[in-house]
Amino acid sequence: MDRRQAVKVLLLGGTTESRALAELLEADRRIVVVTSLAGRVRRPTVPGGAWRLGGFGGAEGLAEWIEGNGIDVVVDATHPFASVISANARAAATATDVPLVQLVRPPWQPDTADDWVAAASMTDAAVIVESTAQRAFLAIGRQSVDAFAHIERTWFLVRSIDPPEVPMPPNHRSLLARGPFDVDDEISLLRDHRIDVVVSKNSGGAMTEAKIIAARALGVTVVMIERPQLPLGDVATESPEAVVDWLRSTDST
Repeated sequence: MDRRQAVKVLLLGGTTESRALAELLEADRRIVVVTSLAGRVRRPTVPGGAWRLGGFGGAEGLAEWIEGNGIDVVVDATHPFASVISANARAAATATDVPLVQLVRPPWQPDTADDWVAAASMTDAAVIVESTAQRAFLAIGRQSVDAFAHIERTWFLVRSIDPPEVPMPPNHRSLLARGPFDVDDEISLLRDHRIDVVVSKNSGGAMTEAKIIAARALGVTVVMIERPQLPLGDVATESPEAVVDWLRSTDST
């Protein structure tokens, strides 16, 4: 089957798993894939194959794009905390009667040696940090740092890919870096800055897990922000290979 007869897949990406999936799909002549990147970082890591950058204009705009481009399947492989785009994907897929496949990496699970404090939200995490931390490491990306901007008693090390453009805590140092990160380097980072609390989203995956392993090794507390509840897809998987298997098993391929 040539590409003109292939199934057209819109891949909502931006994650390691989405890039791996794009490569697998691009190699399959029965499938045409277009990866959409939200543009949250200034220099995104571009996947193989066709891709687009920027939003759609909400669920309605996404539905129009799906219909206008003849999309047969939508795959949501965005970050586990990208709740807005996931909700828009569910609404748009329903409106266009297109299957929605979710590729969601498994969350991290605490080890017996871990000292985790669960936080239901970023605001909850800020309350915990303000009452417990002297020197905290914020490894939460740049868009949520303002939840901690009012805290004066805690010194913060704030790491992000791009500089934050939101209000910052009065006592902080910014560190620009992109994963993957090395465990030994993360141990040195926590030691050098005398970090007593790490704040992290439960993103899962290997790209940024090193900070969790480093905290475990040093006995540092981790304030772990729980994932938001995402709308359900028609199919849910945990690996790029499982998405490919599902696409190949459908009558349309």
